[in-house]
Amino acid sequence: MENSAIIIHVYSKIANALFALLSLIDLRKNSMNVKTKISFDNTEQAFVYKSNAQLKKTYRLFQLMNQSWLVKAGTKLTILAVDWRLPINGLLRSTIFEQFVGGETLAETTAIVDKLNQYGISLIMDYGAEGKESEADFDGAKNEFIQVIKHAAQHDNIDFISIKLTALARFALLEKLNNTSIISAEKIAVDTAQLNLAEKKEWQNVVGRVSELCAFAAEKKVGILIDAEESWIQNTIDAVTMQAMQQYNKETVLIYNTIQLYRHDRFEFLKRCHDIALENKFVLGVKIVRGAYMEKERRKAGQVNSSSPIQIDKSASDKDFNAAITYCIQHIDTVSVIIASHNEYSAQLAVQLLDEANLPFNHPHVHFSQLYGMSDNITFNLAKQNCNVSKYLPYGPIKDVIPYLMRRAQENSSVAGQTSRELFLIEKEIKRRGI
Repeated sequence: MENSAIIIHVYSKIANALFALLSLIDLRKNSMNVKTKISFDNTEQAFVYKSNAQLKKTYRLFQLMNQSWLVKAGTKLTILAVDWRLPINGLLRSTIFEQFVGGETLAETTAIVDKLNQYGISLIMDYGAEGKESEADFDGAKNEFIQVIKHAAQHDNIDFISIKLTALARFALLEKLNNTSIISAEKIAVDTAQLNLAEKKEWQNVVGRVSELCAFAAEKKVGILIDAEESWIQNTIDAVTMQAMQQYNKETVLIYNTIQLYRHDRFEFLKRCHDIALENKFVLGVKIVRGAYMEKERRKAGQVNSSSPIQIDKSASDKDFNAAITYCIQHIDTVSVIIASHNEYSAQLAVQLLDEANLPFNHPHVHFSQLYGMSDNITFNLAKQNCNVSKYLPYGPIKDVIPYLMRRAQENSSVAGQTSRELFLIEKEIKRRGI
């Protein structure tokens, strides 16, 4: 058994090195034509905020997450343990929660906010509530978002808060309205004719919550990012968000919609939204991401016997994502973009486009973002070059952020080379420090 463990460890090391090498080769190949280069290999800058002990702990966690079988098993066991109310909070808190979440309360996030401020890094605050079902839960989430906005207004480096509409509205209601949501130059609306009286009252409550949050955010000068969710509720989310933009994005950009470019129709949707914004004289705010619901989308398409909205492969997603970056920067006066990506080439491309257009790297309409706990080499090296860059920082009780944590574990495990790249960089910094 001892020899087997050694062999597995050696093979794991070799695999990590190969994945890291392939990732670097691909990055170099795609960066040949980039005029302005930012080194994302600078590990001293990437991990400047981590102590030796923290760096080693992070390395051990990513080693575990690099084993896909372990992630799959651990995800299922964690969900079961939560359902059965087993005492696993301590284990989660000291491992995956600590790596990817800011704390269980707003107060607990302050230390991270202050530390990142020292390195020119902003925060996108996210209360980890989603999938709620009762009116009391929705009102509770709205009140918590109000507190997040207040908290953000007290910190110079919290520019945005992130909101999921499923924290404020029942999923089934959003789904029922999905096919009657209208987004056009002539009209942006959610047609509620098909709803019964109780559902119409329920929808009025949803609209009221969103309106209250947007008005308060405008007063406090804090941006709101509306997250993308599943395609079968996304039309409703898009319509609500575009309505808010039409009202609040006239002089400054307060509201941002999220566009998932792993959907094959979203680049055209981005351009259509821009045309609508121009027609209605407001600035389009968009956060562009590759996406987070791929497997669920494919399962749903199979269940209802419809075509999948997902791109045919990763290269198609990458192509549309980079095209979206290019489009937004080409229309920088009328589009404000948050480039939410862990892809080094995409970050490099955006910097190149800014440079070629003689625009400052900290242009107010261009913002970069990565998830807290991931891709510090991108975040900290962009910040060093004076780019607007943030960490997306979720917080909330462990039971509420379990869905988010499971997505992070699965994402790191499923994206080819993601965890190996993290391991390679951490190991490089450990060697540089000689610890």
